[in-house]
Amino acid sequence: MNVDFIDETNQVTDDQKDIIEKLVDFAAKMEEVNGDAELSITLVNNEEIREINRDYRGKDYATDVISFALQEQGEDELEIIGEDLPEHLGDIIVSIEKAKEQADEYQHTFQRELGFLIVHGLLHLLGYDHQSVEEEKEMFERQEHILQEFGLKRNENK
Repeated sequence: MNVDFIDETNQVTDDQKDIIEKLVDFAAKMEEVNGDAELSITLVNNEEIREINRDYRGKDYATDVISFALQEQGEDELEIIGEDLPEHLGDIIVSIEKAKEQADEYQHTFQRELGFLIVHGLLHLLGYDHQSVEEEKEMFERQEHILQEFGLKRNENK
């Protein structure tokens, strides 16, 4: 898995970035994603994610994670086909401020919350959703399973 990792906040350490990249690779293997697939992860502040949320989703508030899947083909969009093109799954945008707030709220580590948000975003890129009770149950069970198997457990000591 090729990950383009952009930390616009300069608040994530190299060790934290390394763990996230390993987690994404681990989750991709569990989901049987092509090893040559690409995605981007961008870490932003609350103001930036609020603007993205407002502009693209019509919701004018800061959220924790937003995913933009490139595999989804909208109405009147041409499908891009090419043998030499790598599979680009899309973009995951995470608010570092929200991740820190939620880590405190749920009483677990920042690393666990950041991992949770990124796996959540990745699963959205892979087609999971939580529009119905059944979909939500499936998605949240899957992301919790991935995090547990990787070793990022809930409510670990900070």
